[in-house]
Amino acid sequence: MKILVVGTGYVGLVTGTCLAETGALVYCIDIDKKKIDNLNKGILPIYEPGLDEIVGRNADKERLFFTTDLGGNIDGAEAVFIAVGTPPGEDGSADLNHVIAVAREIGRTLTGYTVVVTKSTVPVGTARKVREAIQQELGKRGADIPFDVASNPEFLKEGNAVDDFMKPDRIVIGVESVRAEKVLERLYKPFLLNGHPLIFMDITSSEMTKYAANAMLATKISFINDIANLCEIVGADINHVRRGIGSDPRIGNKFIYPGIGYGGSCFPKDVKALIRTAGDFGYDLRLLDAVERVNNDQKHVVTKKIMAHFGGDVKGKKFAVWGLSFKPGTDDMREAPSLVLIGDLLGAGATVVAYDPVAMNEAKAHYLGDRIGYAGDMYEAAIGADALVLVTEWNEFRIPNYKVLDRLMNGKVLFDGRNIFEPAEARENGFAYYGIGRASS
Repeated sequence: MKILVVGTGYVGLVTGTCLAETGALVYCIDIDKKKIDNLNKGILPIYEPGLDEIVGRNADKERLFFTTDLGGNIDGAEAVFIAVGTPPGEDGSADLNHVIAVAREIGRTLTGYTVVVTKSTVPVGTARKVREAIQQELGKRGADIPFDVASNPEFLKEGNAVDDFMKPDRIVIGVESVRAEKVLERLYKPFLLNGHPLIFMDITSSEMTKYAANAMLATKISFINDIANLCEIVGADINHVRRGIGSDPRIGNKFIYPGIGYGGSCFPKDVKALIRTAGDFGYDLRLLDAVERVNNDQKHVVTKKIMAHFGGDVKGKKFAVWGLSFKPGTDDMREAPSLVLIGDLLGAGATVVAYDPVAMNEAKAHYLGDRIGYAGDMYEAAIGADALVLVTEWNEFRIPNYKVLDRLMNGKVLFDGRNIFEPAEARENGFAYYGIGRASS
């Protein structure tokens, strides 16, 4: 099968590469020539464990190609996946300009039947707009070429995306014709060997499924963070509470780990977009309004603990920050809690030296520049620090050497934004400990 994937960002690159891994002939397309040139040199625009190896293997076997030319490669394509960005507007709505631009280009260059698949996270009604855009361009050409539109939302976890795609827990596809269903069923058949379902539905339901899934996960995170804050007030330990409720199979133990809020490219954007979609139809999603407010507040929770510990004055204090990416396994810093925390500290006159295993280049280039210092390793960041703040729960941070920290740091205080340290162990080594939803000292 010949497949086109338009967009070489996180979703597009993973999608195209994993489809090529099954033997499909895949052309990944992007208007950014520099990005395409880099990909042809084996330089990936994102960090994702294992992806570079699969990209290289399929490129070497001439199953995976990178190009800026959509029209020159569309002939014979059985499916074209639209996987371009849909950044949030100021009002929370998803910006569909890139999606519609690709649809118009498809309409201008289509030569035969193909299934046009929206892979980007898009609001309800986008497939209809894509169909209209393609049809308008075909009309300008006076061309009567059949095509179908489908919706195939992604459910990839950054840091585990390759495995998620190759061994999916479910594949959701919205279609409006049997012909389109057969094309996509054949394409995805190699990924169904683990017995999980390929779920076909109408397009509108498919578009809603993606937003509803991310909104539900975001809700669980904000719920446990709200409960954690209450635990501190009443004297309960959120880790005990989490285990107690997580053993109930109706609740489950995933996404109920307290912390300093969710970030990334999906949850914040998708919650906002779903709230906006509801508003467009005259409905108020009160629960998601609260989820968003709780998350925004939670990103300042560690700042409040820091200010309380230092008597409201951190001017001239130095803080070591462990972790910059919004979660482990990725260099993605979009909506990362670290940005809020660091902004708070800098605004209060403190200095920050940070270390992250993979995200420091991203921080320097796009987010923090030279406003903070960057360390070569976790302990270098702690040199002369008045306090250490754990923001991202990378595995290498989980068992700190307290003797080394005692020797390097000016102050002996830990702010654990992900509850990965053992409070008793920290205290036994003479460190004051502050976690989320548990007793501090």
